[in-house]
Amino acid sequence: MMNPSKKSYASTPEFEPIRPSVLKLVSPTESPDSGHRASPQIAPSKSAYDPLKRILDLLACIVLLVFTCPILLAGWLLVKATSKGPGIYTQTRLGLGGRPFRIYKLRTMANNCEATSGGAKWSTVNDPRVTPVGRLFRKLHIDELPQLFNVFSGDMSLVGPRPERPEFVEPLSASIREYPLRLAVRPGVTGLAQIQLPSDTDLDSVRKKIVLDRCYIDSRGLWFDLKLIIGTAIYLAGFSYAAVRRLLALPNPLMPCQQDSEIRIHSTPAQHEMTPQTSI
Repeated sequence: MMNPSKKSYASTPEFEPIRPSVLKLVSPTESPDSGHRASPQIAPSKSAYDPLKRILDLLACIVLLVFTCPILLAGWLLVKATSKGPGIYTQTRLGLGGRPFRIYKLRTMANNCEATSGGAKWSTVNDPRVTPVGRLFRKLHIDELPQLFNVFSGDMSLVGPRPERPEFVEPLSASIREYPLRLAVRPGVTGLAQIQLPSDTDLDSVRKKIVLDRCYIDSRGLWFDLKLIIGTAIYLAGFSYAAVRRLLALPNPLMPCQQDSEIRIHSTPAQHEMTPQTSI
């Protein structure tokens, strides 16, 4: 099993630019819930660790649900008591192989805000759509707890790339060639990119996350997952991205000294014109 903290990701053959044939794109699918046409799918990446990872996901998910159900219930009641609309927010995302699924979160924004604010947008600092309770939940990441049900159902894993909305995956894939690779594994509640980089704000931030997502996909294993779960707990305790990386010796393929051999994200000219946005 590879130990990601002991190798240089930017200089290994695994991090050469992906050839189009490696993506193994298959036919697109129609999202049954949103009506949006999903981007081309990618064949799942196979690993001997994957069956064990699924078993560990289920065991950890059951334990976490037992301990967090009171918090989840209290959060749901608080959302219902302080704003109109459902306590649980659902949205279509793309998972393993590009298959659409419904993600669950405690609602942190005003109900149906996209219909009244010009459509889907990336959340910003001091976003007026976020409710006061939602701001607290986001700071503490309590809003993510319902995703444990997604892990239990097999749509997500505890660790992996974050899932994206289907209406954004296609334009992002057109602008950033390696973007579909994120669909080769189950998306995660947490992951290397999630505890090392802030939320997406533009295409450059998406490119950086893809570097870390590829690092995880190519080197995923039990020890790496344990380090990322521990790192998530340390990050939630208030430590910085850099502190988490140093404490757990996490790989950093974005280091300036590695830029010459770093994975190169190939983009089309359209990248400068497209600015995908999401409210979650």
